[in-house]
Amino acid sequence: MSTERVDAYAEAILGIARAEGHVEEIEDELFRFARAVEGNDALRAALIDRSLPAERRFAVVSELMGAKALETSTALAAAIVAAGRASDLSAIVDRFVELAAAGREREVAEVRTAIELDAGEQARLAEAIGRAVGKNVELKVIIDPKVLGGIVARVGDTVIDGTVRHRLEQLKEQI
Repeated sequence: MSTERVDAYAEAILGIARAEGHVEEIEDELFRFARAVEGNDALRAALIDRSLPAERRFAVVSELMGAKALETSTALAAAIVAAGRASDLSAIVDRFVELAAAGREREVAEVRTAIELDAGEQARLAEAIGRAVGKNVELKVIIDPKVLGGIVARVGDTVIDGTVRHRLEQLKEQI
């Protein structure tokens, strides 16, 4: 999908989220849903499969997001899928998250970690990453079992790899 279309979808989602008064909740719910779809090949294939009726793809989205998400978040995700744009879901949601964060004068820091971080840890991490990149950041945390320990943070094109695996590789090179 072209950048213009991704932007158009993202801006439309932002407008709806603002009108509903739940920008941060919708942002978080769509971000988590997009990451779940991105991380599950079978789910992604089912949502992309245009041979499945739109009602069935909508039902999959509703079942996954269901009671855990706002009705608006579920409807927005389902609309993207029903429109045949499931393959662009991550790009659309990522752009929406960027636009929402920019509205709060912040950059998005996508953080992958093996464990859940509490609010205090997230606040300290956001401050540390912000100092490292010289920007105000807000975290989007992804629990990733492939990260054995530590974190990987991405802010725009900047990647900060503080994982145990990366540190061991550095030690291996030094030895």
